[in-house]
Amino acid sequence: MDRTDVASSEGVPRPGHGEMTPGIGWPAELDIFTDNLRYGDLVDWNRAAVRLHEERGGLYPIERKGFPPMLAVLDHAMVMEVERQPELFTNGPAPVLTTQEALDTPPLVELKTLIHMDGDEHTAYRKLGLPQFKPASLSRLEGRLEELSDRALSTMRDAGGEIDFAVDVALPYPLHVILKILGLPEEDYPRMMTLTQQLFGGEDPDLQREELTPEAIAAILMDFFAYFNGVTTDRREHPSDDLASLIANGRIGDDPLGDLETMGYYVIVATAGHDTTSSAMAGGFRALVERPDQLQLLQERPELMNNAIEEMIRWTTPVRHFMRTATDDTELGGHRVAKGEMVFLSYKGANLDPKVFEDPLRFDIERPNADRQISFGFGKHFCLGAQLARMELRSMFSRIIPEIASVELAGTPTTSLTTFVGGHKTLPIRYTLRD
Repeated sequence: MDRTDVASSEGVPRPGHGEMTPGIGWPAELDIFTDNLRYGDLVDWNRAAVRLHEERGGLYPIERKGFPPMLAVLDHAMVMEVERQPELFTNGPAPVLTTQEALDTPPLVELKTLIHMDGDEHTAYRKLGLPQFKPASLSRLEGRLEELSDRALSTMRDAGGEIDFAVDVALPYPLHVILKILGLPEEDYPRMMTLTQQLFGGEDPDLQREELTPEAIAAILMDFFAYFNGVTTDRREHPSDDLASLIANGRIGDDPLGDLETMGYYVIVATAGHDTTSSAMAGGFRALVERPDQLQLLQERPELMNNAIEEMIRWTTPVRHFMRTATDDTELGGHRVAKGEMVFLSYKGANLDPKVFEDPLRFDIERPNADRQISFGFGKHFCLGAQLARMELRSMFSRIIPEIASVELAGTPTTSLTTFVGGHKTLPIRYTLRD
């Protein structure tokens, strides 16, 4: 194993690590599924996940105080098995990890997006936005991606050799792409940045607006709704060929989208298309910074770029999990799953499955099966923006990587303390660029 795979820890202390969980008899490694603080040290998280794979298998009953009982799955094949059966394992009542109290309490403001939908409803709403993410539509973005990649390199040149790559390069790039697809003005960038980070980073003290309460979540959603209500009104009066117009004037069958569904569509596009890609960019670049041999190899063999992108996506896995609920009694990996039981699908854990990825803690841009990563999901819920994310990563790194003469960490990186979507909050680097 490369020394950098185990030595570069973000170092967030966790009392009780390594002890047995009281009343359950499972090792504290199992808190990697439900404890957001564990994501402050991704090196340790990855090592804990691989230990679980190697020593105990890939499926665990979890009973943690404050959460509903659930079955945590980090086995690659089992995650895919669940995703192949969307009728048996549904998104409702909660598509992401939530507390028992939240499940028992009606939300102050309801949000309904694609990740909350199942069956025919999910199919119909997914089809609405699909044209914007087909190859013909995405090809029209290539000029914009080249422009943003040039801007990213210029940002690094102007910074004079030291920069926070996560904040100043990785965060702006995909948000500008999403604003372009939606047809929103660049001057709205700061507002969208703040709202997306608050929504996905609510567990993290550095990103949340205030203490994470139902009222705080409702306030963030109301800000989203207020902004996109104005967008909807404008696009209904002045439609164009952008995605915002498609959503504002969309119909499911003979009926227009409801208000909740309209707002939910905006929110999922604006947020999922931003934080996930920026996380892959920052985490992927850090992996290269810490492994000069891999950076040099990519510079010498640019034809490896596509495979390197797949390995970055496996390595970072920005969408860390989804929840599913069994609609009938069934079995999974020889374990009985009762009707109504919740299943925690650990995509991050599945991308570290040693039965699929040899030496999974090694970052390897030549990994022969890197494209077996399941960071984008699988089956009916496969991410609409998967190809767009790959295009963004390929464009930016194809522009920046050849220009790097030297690069190293200039401080300790930090990562978001979130169980759902997350990546680097900061990535300070020191570098020189070629003339």
